[in-house]
Amino acid sequence: MEKYLLITDKEEILNHFNQLLIQKKLRDQFDYAYSYNNIAFVEEYQKSFRTWMYKPEPVNVNDVDKLLKYDIIFSLHCKQIFPKELIEKVRCINVHPGLNPYNRGWYPQVFSILNGKPFGVTIHEIDEKIDHGPIIVQKEIEIASHDTSLTIYNKVIKTEMDLLNENLENIISKNYTTFIPEEGNMNYKKDFDKLGKIDANNVDTFLNHINKLRALSHGDYKNAHFIDDKGDKIFVKIELFKQ
Repeated sequence: MEKYLLITDKEEILNHFNQLLIQKKLRDQFDYAYSYNNIAFVEEYQKSFRTWMYKPEPVNVNDVDKLLKYDIIFSLHCKQIFPKELIEKVRCINVHPGLNPYNRGWYPQVFSILNGKPFGVTIHEIDEKIDHGPIIVQKEIEIASHDTSLTIYNKVIKTEMDLLNENLENIISKNYTTFIPEEGNMNYKKDFDKLGKIDANNVDTFLNHINKLRALSHGDYKNAHFIDDKGDKIFVKIELFKQ
């Protein structure tokens, strides 16, 4: 029996994927793992893992020899870059929360709000570049004028699970064709970090200010901030409602 590995750094993804595997009677063929260096993940969820029927293990994708026992490795919101040696020896599949080739890299929904590039979900074979490689299937997601980073992210999770529900068996059996996209653009963590520093004296259209704030509003995360006249860091987020 073939064996597969799911690597994810999101508990929500793990729960959804586990339910999907149970429905498809594929659960016994999968092991679960999270990034070895994801300290926040460990601290927040390790206690609850002890009570679950499945226990994800920490994994370093650079420990290639330990991963050769798997026929396929699935990356869903995994924060590690897969090395060349691994992807040459094991078929590796990425479920990316963006519509390749647009806004590859970190937080695609944030940058799609700001630059207007198409957004969605892409399932692709992993190659040596970040969020790159032959595309198996993808689906565009509309960004509404009242969406924030969080509401779009929730759409992403649902769309990812829908695509996996429709395509997982074909991916496992390699019953699919791929296509190579154009190169597109790339965003890094440092690009996102720069966005959070709001210049309180910046002059722009009100719409552009709203777009920046909604792109940085993601639940309890403290992203957008400015420094007041006392030198204090003041965090800002926005809620939008459709009539």
